[in-house]
Amino acid sequence: MERQRMIEFKNVSFRYGEDEPWVLKNCSFVVYENEWLAIIGHNGSGKSTIAKLMNGLLFPQEGEIVIHGKPVNEETIWDIRKDVGMVFQNPDNQFVGTTVQDDVAFGMENRGIPREEMVKRIDRSLTAVGMQDYRMTEPHRLSGGQKQRVAIAGVLAVSPKALILDEATAMLDPRGRKEIMKTVSAVMRENKLSLITITHDLQEVVQAERVIVMNHGVIWDETTPREIFTKQKALREIGLDVPFVAILTDELKKNGMNVTNEPLNQEELLEELWTLHSKT
Repeated sequence: MERQRMIEFKNVSFRYGEDEPWVLKNCSFVVYENEWLAIIGHNGSGKSTIAKLMNGLLFPQEGEIVIHGKPVNEETIWDIRKDVGMVFQNPDNQFVGTTVQDDVAFGMENRGIPREEMVKRIDRSLTAVGMQDYRMTEPHRLSGGQKQRVAIAGVLAVSPKALILDEATAMLDPRGRKEIMKTVSAVMRENKLSLITITHDLQEVVQAERVIVMNHGVIWDETTPREIFTKQKALREIGLDVPFVAILTDELKKNGMNVTNEPLNQEELLEELWTLHSKT
């Protein structure tokens, strides 16, 4: 069965002013329903501009964006934002409520959702991100990772069809990043969402189905995470750091070890090494 198209970029170009350089140049790609797509690139590559265009915060000067069958324009923008939720890098910029519960309720209040339904959705979305015990806590008392969980809950509560994380783990420590990515992975499966993660951290793409690599406003590559990790030298040349597992795998190959797969994480590398050891 063919997957439905959730988001389509058709020859999209964008710049922030008539005298400014093009930030995006003739970009075309598709995000499918229930798909995890990662968009990576160095600072200034155009990836965060793509996020804002998907959410209707910006409009392209050239080309067309279609979301769930609707072209994105000033007439459709509010319908589009019901379908596409976005979590930003700094969760403090998204907080408006005096308590966690109030904050999660805010987006639903703006959409006129009945109170009985709001109560159910607050419970459901806070449970989904593991923050149900903090519903009466003031947001400023939360850790960075907890704030991001609440921001995600607030987006989930309005039942979007797609969730964009725009550098949403950039301000967290490695443990916080891992916990948030585990949370969004579970949320995606349970809610059957399209998930778009915008990042410069290659470690965050390992769970995605597809990866788009941006470089100076154009799509440099579009492939799977496993395939992208084979292009270490080229990735470094465009300013991206390669995960340690990929570097170690490359060194093992140079030293004569027949590592046939491209491990995405430590567990896969250990499994590969154990298989090689069993054959000797």
